[in-house]
Amino acid sequence: MKDKKKDSGRILISQNKKAFKDYFILDKYEAGMVLAGCEVKSIRERKINLKDSYARIKNGEIYVHNIHISPYINSRPDEIKPARVRKLLLHRREITKITGKMADKSLTLVPLSVYFSGSHVKVEIALAKGKLKSDKRRDIEKKESELEVRRALKIRKKAGKP
Repeated sequence: MKDKKKDSGRILISQNKKAFKDYFILDKYEAGMVLAGCEVKSIRERKINLKDSYARIKNGEIYVHNIHISPYINSRPDEIKPARVRKLLLHRREITKITGKMADKSLTLVPLSVYFSGSHVKVEIALAKGKLKSDKRRDIEKKESELEVRRALKIRKKAGKP
């Protein structure tokens, strides 16, 4: 499979591209996720969607909402709900650190990616701050200007100019 990205034993399954567009990413954390066996099989088939997902802290534990994992073909259809709330596995000191940072500012927890680390499914979550419309426009302008520069350099190379 060509679309697997390996970096330090990680195999990327899914990425939340909307999170990078809508938020400033401040801190990243790696967490395990409590899953059923058929959910792991669906994730191996890349039937997972992180769009519009978020995490919340409740009773000293972190839960992730709106991660849609399509049911595995060979499992019973009514076995597990696709968009159920799933518990994340983090060390207690990490949870208290995240809770402290979230209390100070208007921050949110957003899942950035899901990947395999060995045989375990991991979720990369981030403390993020929402972008304003002006920030989003500035990002778009920056990308467009970088693209224009790359195009100009490419044309210049083809013309044979140093």
